[in-house]
Amino acid sequence: MQVRDSATVVLDLILKRLDDMKAESTVTIDLRGKSAFTDYMVVTTGRSNRHVGSLAETVAKGLKEAGNKKLHIEGLPNCDWVLIDTGEVIVHVFRPEVREFYNLERLWTQSPGDEAKIELKAV
Repeated sequence: MQVRDSATVVLDLILKRLDDMKAESTVTIDLRGKSAFTDYMVVTTGRSNRHVGSLAETVAKGLKEAGNKKLHIEGLPNCDWVLIDTGEVIVHVFRPEVREFYNLERLWTQSPGDEAKIELKAV
């Protein structure tokens, strides 16, 4: 039996909520051993400001229901880019144009070997 750490449990909850709400082009970046501030980064897209807000609120609600009390959220008023920080997982929810402009996936996968560590989730 595989033992799952708390970051993986939180990640699974986030990915399930995003999938349920039809998030698009969700990418998980494994930062374990590369970053002192988080284990995973999730980057995803909502179709509109309203969809971005709904995705973020659904994820936040699920995290709070699961007992995650140290949640930090930024960007909800505009919903161009909403950041949810659980400590173990950071979630970025973008509108398509904003995601393309900032291109966080490329920023966090600089070396060629890192490209293989990105896991694509259902589109």
